[in-house]
Amino acid sequence: MVSAVLSMYAGAKTVVRTVYGNSSSFEVKVGMHQGSALSPLSFVIVMEAISREFSCLTLGALVC
Repeated sequence: MVSAVLSMYAGAKTVVRTVYGNSSSFEVKVGMHQGSALSPLSFVIVMEAISREFSCLTLGALVC
């Protein structure tokens, strides 16, 4: 599954639209496609990991 997601983003390019026209295209190296269905899922996964790490730091190793 990870390789499928990575292949969606491999070689992704974009342009910046301004009142003067579009910029030259450039490769997107970080982030997600705008409107991607994976955005909410990835947010939940990251927040869950942060929450667990924070719980371990504040409550001690007994709950980890």
